[in-house]
Amino acid sequence: MNKCGVTATEFELHPGELLIVKGMILSESKEFAINLGKDCDNLVLHFNPRFDCKGDVNALVCNSKRAGAWEGEERPPDFPFHQNCEIQITFSFTDHDIRVKMEGSEEIVFPNRLELNVINYLEVDGDFRIKSVTFP
Repeated sequence: MNKCGVTATEFELHPGELLIVKGMILSESKEFAINLGKDCDNLVLHFNPRFDCKGDVNALVCNSKRAGAWEGEERPPDFPFHQNCEIQITFSFTDHDIRVKMEGSEEIVFPNRLELNVINYLEVDGDFRIKSVTFP
């Protein structure tokens, strides 16, 4: 992934709270990632849509990272992403999981493997232009 992303650390997302990311998937997008967690080595969710990258075509890869080591990938069957398209992704944090909602797609439920009680790290990277990040 290219390194033109955005990293935010001066916030706290607690169970029961939402994070909404709005942006534009670039027209030549290969992939992008939205990472949530404690820091870059401890991610409760690595959310990685891949259009044509790392041997994957139109695949969504979700994972977690603990102390710098990747854990087991999960690949939801739905791929609701399109290049050159504006999207809104809503992440809701609970004690047990992260729930991801996108228009026209089934909700994705990913376990809180790190058992975090606060998320204070957000990174958006790859072929995606952020329009807004909100904590409603």
